[in-house]
Amino acid sequence: MEPHSISRKGFIKSSSMLLAAGAGILRSPSSPAVGEQKCPPIAKKSLTLKNVRLETGFEYEDDEVIHTKTELFCLEIQDGKIKAILPNKPDTRAIDAKGFLMLPAFRDMHIHLDKTFYGLPWKAKSTKYRSVKDMIAYEQQILPELLKNSIPRSEKLIELLQSHGTNYARSHVNIDPTSGLHSLMNLQKALENKKDSFYAELVAFPQHGIYYTKSAELMKEAAGMDIDFIGGLDPTVVDGSIEKHIDFIVQLALDKNKGIDIHLHEGGESGIKTINYLIEKAIENPALKGKTFVSHAFALAHIDKNKTEEMAEQLAQARVGIASTIPFGGTIMPIPVLFKHGVDVVTGNDSIMDWWSTFGTGSVLQKANLAAQLYGYRTEYDLSRILKLATHDVLPLDANGNQVWPKPGDQADVVLIDASCSAEAVSRVSPVKSLIHQGKIVFQNQ
Repeated sequence: MEPHSISRKGFIKSSSMLLAAGAGILRSPSSPAVGEQKCPPIAKKSLTLKNVRLETGFEYEDDEVIHTKTELFCLEIQDGKIKAILPNKPDTRAIDAKGFLMLPAFRDMHIHLDKTFYGLPWKAKSTKYRSVKDMIAYEQQILPELLKNSIPRSEKLIELLQSHGTNYARSHVNIDPTSGLHSLMNLQKALENKKDSFYAELVAFPQHGIYYTKSAELMKEAAGMDIDFIGGLDPTVVDGSIEKHIDFIVQLALDKNKGIDIHLHEGGESGIKTINYLIEKAIENPALKGKTFVSHAFALAHIDKNKTEEMAEQLAQARVGIASTIPFGGTIMPIPVLFKHGVDVVTGNDSIMDWWSTFGTGSVLQKANLAAQLYGYRTEYDLSRILKLATHDVLPLDANGNQVWPKPGDQADVVLIDASCSAEAVSRVSPVKSLIHQGKIVFQNQ
């Protein structure tokens, strides 16, 4: 893609409860009408939907995509997977999707589920704490008290994500001397409570530095506690050394067979040097390719065009991804250039009502919308493509308009949206009507 210019509460219910109530957007009639046609029988651990809108192709005018074609279908879901996609039978006994558009469930790939004011009274960000080290000092004050009830707040945050169609998150979790391993253990308990309705992968995140607050041994211990990525934070500003900081992260990731996802807010020379050093490490250690990410990477927003192209090519060759929160103002990330070179770009809400930022809404569809506005993605085709920021590259149609999702055998992780097509969903941040996770209805907007 080339640039042309520059509810709060989730209702978590099982599908059986929804069917019994016969309420809301996914409604199941209590008995079939005489002579009605039927989809295949509903087996145990199955769900059958009718009037499901799926994208089927593009409509062209003078080689330009001017419309996305859709049709209504009947879907059978069994044992957490899509079993069959059948011609629609409006009179069949099945759950009525009412013509809403089905899209892949959304993925928030950069968030902090372990720490938030969400669920507590509103509190705006203070001007007292400006630098990263200021924020570390503030966290050292407030974390002990917040940890006392962080489990229910993490669950509420997960429910907020679900209400916006997200069933998967990559969450960074504090590993620091103040909270020890309690942030991690509390989040793991919250995720255990939500295991039937939400997926998560965890990043052991040394928010207070690895050496600045002596977190190295805690990081080693956390790496053995069912986490997926080793994190890091601004090596030069916080720990005073790119090499020492990154070498520790890389070795721990290799030793424990984990990925890497570091926070890098640093701009200028130190930011670029850190990215380059991580690229070198990924090339030296092929096991890290495709499993290494730089979150934020603001340094990329402040280099010239030629350097940006060069960096994007190097990131792609090393298979080092970028996790961006799509910032704006004076920090416009070169996401179109990263896309052009095949860099894995993911996005997330990052902070949701916490002491770092209060602007996260819980919607990654909104992030795709913001990217479309920032980078000039206005056409039917471009809007349909930028949806991949919300779904992590899973799209209903390929670049030529061929239907590639859903297919029988795909995981039944889907969202129903009040939109006519992907392009409209992105442009309008269309409301989520229902979320299905592993074939179970886990949220619906009544």
